[in-house]
Amino acid sequence: MTTTATEPSITEEVVPVWNGRLNIRVKVAGAGAPLLYLHPAAGLAWDPFLSQLAQNFTVYAPEFPGTSVGDPYAIHAVDHLSDVVLIYEEVVRTLGLRNPVVVGQSFGGMIGAELCAAYPELASKVILLDPIGLWRDDLPIANWIATPSDQLPALLFHDPSAPGPQAMLAMPEDPDTAAAAVAGMVWAFGATGKFAWPIPDRGLRARLHRLTAPVLLVWGREDALAPVGYLDEWRSELSDSQGVIIDNSGHIPQVEQLDQTLAAVQEFLGTP
Repeated sequence: MTTTATEPSITEEVVPVWNGRLNIRVKVAGAGAPLLYLHPAAGLAWDPFLSQLAQNFTVYAPEFPGTSVGDPYAIHAVDHLSDVVLIYEEVVRTLGLRNPVVVGQSFGGMIGAELCAAYPELASKVILLDPIGLWRDDLPIANWIATPSDQLPALLFHDPSAPGPQAMLAMPEDPDTAAAAVAGMVWAFGATGKFAWPIPDRGLRARLHRLTAPVLLVWGREDALAPVGYLDEWRSELSDSQGVIIDNSGHIPQVEQLDQTLAAVQEFLGTP
């Protein structure tokens, strides 16, 4: 059985931050308490998972600097990972979000963890979907930036031929539009990768103890990018966490196994 939701009306807010040097575009949909969604390295794509969350929350999904269409050079205004954290806190404050649920996928999970470690009172709850950010030499994270495009589907999904992955991987029919989409993804990988690599040098492990909000970690059992062994690594550093492993899923469980992922998220959030 596949979960369906009425497609919400999505609007966009432009939030000026960083002393006027950045305009962060934020997609907004839904109604209810605030939920901040931080997207993965490839950029923001509104998917059925976000539509489901918008049934119970007002979802705010900012686009990482440099990943917004028409504004690729915004990334040049951001120099350090600590700047990223301050910029996202400023976005939350400017939008007037009070104790939002923070949800982050992969690279967005790392940024969400950094944000909530720097500002322990910011979030009411935190959900991290296959986050990157920790490192073990015997359990390396795959370098998605250096992975050839034809090998990315197998890196991201347990079964790239399944309907969810196929919908996410589908390219526009128009060749020029498709080429622009690929170029945008490559640029987004570079813009976000500037603050992800080298992962061991970023130091998140030393800061995770400051993340005191309840955390749900959701991990695809067959994740080829960030192995499921990292679930225990994250939980060992967090004071209040739960872990759920999603079977038959790779790095993006909310796309590959939406129903299982949504059930775990809804139970954690106490929503129907």
